[in-house]
Amino acid sequence: MNKQTYTYKVVGNCEIQADVYEASGRPPRPAILFLHGGALILGSREGIHPGQLDRHLNAGYTLISVDYRLAPETKLPAIIEDVQDAVRWVRERGPELFHIDPDRLAVIGRSAGGYLTLMAGFCVHPRPSALVSFYGYGDIAGPWYSRPDPFYCREPAVTRAEADAAVGDQVISNAAGPEHQNRGRYYLYCRQQGLWPKEVLGRDPDKQPCDFDPFCPVRNVTADYPPTLLLHGDEDTDVPYEQSVLMADTLARAGVEHQLLTVPGGGHGFDGRMDEPVVSAAFETVLCFLGGILDQPGDPKRGAGGGVNA
Repeated sequence: MNKQTYTYKVVGNCEIQADVYEASGRPPRPAILFLHGGALILGSREGIHPGQLDRHLNAGYTLISVDYRLAPETKLPAIIEDVQDAVRWVRERGPELFHIDPDRLAVIGRSAGGYLTLMAGFCVHPRPSALVSFYGYGDIAGPWYSRPDPFYCREPAVTRAEADAAVGDQVISNAAGPEHQNRGRYYLYCRQQGLWPKEVLGRDPDKQPCDFDPFCPVRNVTADYPPTLLLHGDEDTDVPYEQSVLMADTLARAGVEHQLLTVPGGGHGFDGRMDEPVVSAAFETVLCFLGGILDQPGDPKRGAGGGVNA
């Protein structure tokens, strides 16, 4: 495995980087852009599971795992711009730098990265060839995010002062270091208070509901949305399983090729247990889905399809 790190974008003093893992085999190769999770507040490009990385590389895909600026220091519109710029950089520089076919590009993400993946289905042009969302979400303004969450309210209450102390005023795009270890306290505060949409977008979903339209994938699905695979555990206590059900229903109404794979008993981050048979089988579904789209040169026109709930 060959890994190279590139800076794909610079904003002020913030260098936003990408790790490129090149598959073996004959170029040009299909590519996967990976978007990490962390509620848009936490995480980094290193957040890809090594077992999943190996499977993607063994399947012949070059994988590009990218950072993006993090909230609350950066608000959601600029985070979306980073995703757009990352895809543009991969398409424009990828053929030269790491020998990919820019017309065979899938986007994959987990949790908040799954949300950004679903955003890429309509805010990135040309559209990706395929999307894979692990427990992502299509509606960021709903009660699940804009009201105090019962699960997180079981935890000791986080004060506003403690939440503010866990973040800063400097733009960052990588929260992997020990200096960022308390950022989860800010997320916990947002969930306990039902403030995540307001803190991340800077708008109030009760007072300014229309301002959320451009940032909710479920409100922006059209017939030319890319083929999409949704994976979600039905016992997820962080992102409700219903978020993927809602997205699947919306894709079905638009006639978009899609699948919803339900993991019975699966919680948030279920795919971290790659040694479990049900998780390994789910990931085989991911590879089959990608193979049916990416393994032929060019960007084939996909036909409309119904949902599959496994």
